Amino acid sequence: MTGGPTTEYPGYYFENLTENSENESSCGSLDVDNWMQILILLLAPLGLLGNGAVLWLLGFRVRRTPFSVYILNLAAADALFLCSAFLISIDAFFGSIFDHLAKIILRFLRFISYTAGLSLLAAISTERCLSALFPVWYRCHCPKRTAASVCAVLWTLAGMLRAIYFFRDLEFRRIFYAVYFLLLTCVLCASSLTLLLRVRCGSRRPRPPRLSLLVLLTVLVFLLCGLPWGVGDVVYFHLHIDFIPYWLYDLLACVNSSVNPLIYFFVGRLGHKRREPLRLVLQRALGDEQESGSGTTDPPQPSQETTL
Repeated sequence: MTGGPTTEYPGYYFENLTENSENESSCGSLDVDNWMQILILLLAPLGLLGNGAVLWLLGFRVRRTPFSVYILNLAAADALFLCSAFLISIDAFFGSIFDHLAKIILRFLRFISYTAGLSLLAAISTERCLSALFPVWYRCHCPKRTAASVCAVLWTLAGMLRAIYFFRDLEFRRIFYAVYFLLLTCVLCASSLTLLLRVRCGSRRPRPPRLSLLVLLTVLVFLLCGLPWGVGDVVYFHLHIDFIPYWLYDLLACVNSSVNPLIYFFVGRLGHKRREPLRLVLQRALGDEQESGSGTTDPPQPSQETTL
């Protein structure tokens, strides 16, 4: 993308391109961007359904653990991102049906939900790495309420990162945003790689622990589908280089947020062929029975719960 206006804040890249797509779609013909918007409109409701089920189960049906708190917040970030992306795609496809204030709010929610999701995933990977490397120390020195506090701090930081738009020093905004994003990405990659090495080389079990597998799969999907959204924003924010079509960023980010619930239930279903309530499947995925040596204590309850 050449000749674009100077970026002023993180997230401006996607906001400016979305506005351009709205203007281009007014001609009445369906181009690549229109088709991508249609795919997002079809994909986002499915992702919202999956994340909504995770939110309901972890919020009201599954016993609360530190990692379930992280996944609960990650599902909330994914649902918020999908909801805002869905409404933004409606606005772009049908031609500016929201007023200026509504667009600002939607883009604000999309940005902080993405940043919060990246932050939460880095925290999940780091904490899981620590629990795998130093299990005794982790059980003794990490209280159960730490997860809730960390999540609150990360959501606050995501909002504050968006608020740097109000700083007048453009260079400070650019440096702060880039450093924060790169720091989270490095922490995520380093902790995930360490966890992978621990699972592959340090475990004598034929199958990796479910929670470790869940974290690694979630990180892998994020690196393939979610990370390009942030990288494209940072690169354009600093260098004004658009090396991948912007509509691909949005679509991949929606795929990332939509696939996460499938990962949770897939990991919970591994090794179990019979139909079970979704609550037990999700609880098994977030359990740590393979490392602690204790099995899942909740028996199947084939009552009126949804089964999988």
